Amino acid sequence: MSAGSVLRALTPLGWLAAAATALALGFVLLGGLGFRWDPLNLQHKRLEAARIQARDAAAVAAAQADARRIETEGAAVQARRVDHYYHTTGAARRVTTAAVAQARSADDADQPLETLRADRLRDHDGELCRIAPDLAGCAGATDLARGGDTSVRAGDPAG
Repeated sequence: MSAGSVLRALTPLGWLAAAATALALGFVLLGGLGFRWDPLNLQHKRLEAARIQARDAAAVAAAQADARRIETEGAAVQARRVDHYYHTTGAARRVTTAAVAQARSADDADQPLETLRADRLRDHDGELCRIAPDLAGCAGATDLARGGDTSVRAGDPAG
């Protein structure tokens, strides 16, 4: 059979099948050569979505890095506060131990409070206030339960 006799023998449905086969073969050959036909621009949309996802991932990574940095700074500040607290309580304990030993060995330890004992207690309170000025009863004490406002003393017209 010659090509002309095959073409004359094709019905309209045969012509449609031959055209579809030729078109499919053309797309396969052109695709193999690197030609792309993207009428809906889907490849560009996928690329843009990947870029946005990468940008979002970078922003999340930066935010997490900032959070870790802030946590590290907070831990360092907390460690300094704990060290200060232990230093303050240790100094207060040493001063109090010395004051208690002195008070117990004093000649007037068993007698009612006199001027010398009151002076010793006042000196001890002054030493404690020097070590930790935020102690209750000290001149610079603040009430931490109310956000650091100064404490209200008895008889204070502001209270």
